[in-house]
Amino acid sequence: MEWLQQLINGISLGSIYALIALGYTMVYGIIKLINFAHGDVFMIGAFIGFFAISRWDLGFFPALLLAMVVCALLGVFIERVAYKRLRNATRIAALITAIGVSLLIEYTTIFFRGAQPEAYPNVVSSKTFQFLGAQISMQSIMILSVSIVLMLILQFIVHKTKIGKAMRAVSHDVEAARLMGINVDNTISVTFAIGSALAGAAGVIFGVYYTKIDPLMGIIPGVKAFVAAVLGGIGIIPGAVAGGMVLGVVETVVSALGFSSWRDAAAFIILILILIFRPSGIFGKNTREKV
Repeated sequence: MEWLQQLINGISLGSIYALIALGYTMVYGIIKLINFAHGDVFMIGAFIGFFAISRWDLGFFPALLLAMVVCALLGVFIERVAYKRLRNATRIAALITAIGVSLLIEYTTIFFRGAQPEAYPNVVSSKTFQFLGAQISMQSIMILSVSIVLMLILQFIVHKTKIGKAMRAVSHDVEAARLMGINVDNTISVTFAIGSALAGAAGVIFGVYYTKIDPLMGIIPGVKAFVAAVLGGIGIIPGAVAGGMVLGVVETVVSALGFSSWRDAAAFIILILILIFRPSGIFGKNTREKV
């Protein structure tokens, strides 16, 4: 019963990591960029949801949609201002820019509202259900339900819509996609918008689940979501979901075994092991590069 309880908690946490990891893996799949500002978009989403619920008296779902829209616009703005001109630059230049954008978002937020944390309002019922001796809260059900719906919508967009086909084409070969008449710039912007919207949704869910947010809250979840994306296979959407779930369950099990101070370290141990033994990730394939 206790292990079932920990599994449920791990899946709830893992679904948050998976939503953030999807943004990492989508952007990397399109332009081969690790967007380290993605964790701070997640933070902005949490604060948008907080203000929508506590100051503007919106419910959970309207706040969630508002956070997704604002974060989508923020993602497009970041891409157009910071990354677009670096498409043909070296990888290290884009990486340093991403870190700079991350710091800019964090400390701009601190400048305008201070560094003090906020307590997220309780908008989800505290009712619990019994399942095989384990307690499942309404929060866990809500988190998992929203995450699954968003992931299914993403799969539909990627595989069944015109923009999804364009995204897959650009991911496969940018120049060939451009020659076929695909607007590469707009496709990249849409990819940033979708990934950032998912991060915004994850921010609201995180706030509801953990009840405390602050301007630097995106650092650790952002890095862990990156680990989840690498674990599943960076650039592969199902891999990001699987990696997030695995990471969430591993963290919860580590805490349940009495090593709660090691739960953050567990993510980086997993990253080291996956880079040593399977750099392509769970869903990735080893590819040979011609020299």
